[in-house]
Amino acid sequence: MSKDRIERDITIAAPVERVWAVLTEPEHVGKWFGQGEPTPVDLRPGGVMYLDHGEYGQFPTTIVKVDPPHFFSYRWASAFPGEVAVEGNSTLVEFTLTPEGDGTHLRVVETGFAALTIPEGRQATASYESHSGGWTGQVDNIRQYAEQLAA
Repeated sequence: MSKDRIERDITIAAPVERVWAVLTEPEHVGKWFGQGEPTPVDLRPGGVMYLDHGEYGQFPTTIVKVDPPHFFSYRWASAFPGEVAVEGNSTLVEFTLTPEGDGTHLRVVETGFAALTIPEGRQATASYESHSGGWTGQVDNIRQYAEQLAA
């Protein structure tokens, strides 16, 4: 098994447009990944989305691709809180949204762990193992949050 690629799939009982909003709009991102406050998001390639991971740090992710409402990706330097994510210090996180009946199939893929040198003190929060477990919980957070929003 490769320790370079994490994939999580989930079906969400909400339309693609709502799931897209949950993943990309400031007032929603901070609810499912953050401390509940709006998350600054400059939604364009090269723009920055700031993820607040509480005690683990603040992470200025760099947006790579935006194709509303079907695909969104960013670089995340989870081993380097406060550093802008660039190739060489980050993984690539990709969200693919596909309509499925009245709902949405969401696939989250994070790659690039094999090329990273993670400082010893950050292994517990920035390693493949940490993110593998983390995404299991986060996709469920996304599902729960999107499903409870008003239609």
